[in-house]
Amino acid sequence: MKLWMALYAMIWIVFFEFLLAMTPGGSLVLIYLHVVIGVAIMGIAFYNFSGIRKTRVACRVKRIVQASFNLSVAVAILGAVLFFDIGKAWFIPLINVSIYGFILFFHVIIAFAIITQSAAVAIAYDMWDDHEFVKETEPGIVPPLPMPQKDAH
Repeated sequence: MKLWMALYAMIWIVFFEFLLAMTPGGSLVLIYLHVVIGVAIMGIAFYNFSGIRKTRVACRVKRIVQASFNLSVAVAILGAVLFFDIGKAWFIPLINVSIYGFILFFHVIIAFAIITQSAAVAIAYDMWDDHEFVKETEPGIVPPLPMPQKDAH
C-alpha cells in the first residue's frame, strides 16, 4: 500500500473503530472485533511511522506520526487492561469513579488524539508530497482542483 493511502486509511479505520465501540449491546463478537481492529490500527500506525521516517518531510510531521504510533501503543495497553476488567471494583473516592472508568476515559481520549493527529499527518504529508507548500494562492480565493494533464502522445 502506498504511504499516502495508509495515512488516510488510518483515519477511516480509527473512525470505524469509534463507530464499532459505540454500538449498543457490546456482544463478544463486537468486543473481539474491536480488539482485532485496535491491533490493526497499531500496525498501521507503525507502518505510517516507518514510512514517514524514511522521507524528507518536515520534522514536525515526523514527530506527530511518531507520537501517533506511541499513542496507539498506549491505547492498546489500556485496552488490554480494560479487556481483563482490571479496576472495576476499585474506586477513586474523591470523584467516585472506578479505576476501570478512569482507564476507559483515557482510552477514549487518547483514541481521539490518534484520529486527529493521523488526519494532520495525512494532510501535511500529502501537501509536502505534492509540493503544495511552495504554491501560494490569492487571499479570498479558493482555487479549483487541478485537472490531470493529458498525455501529449
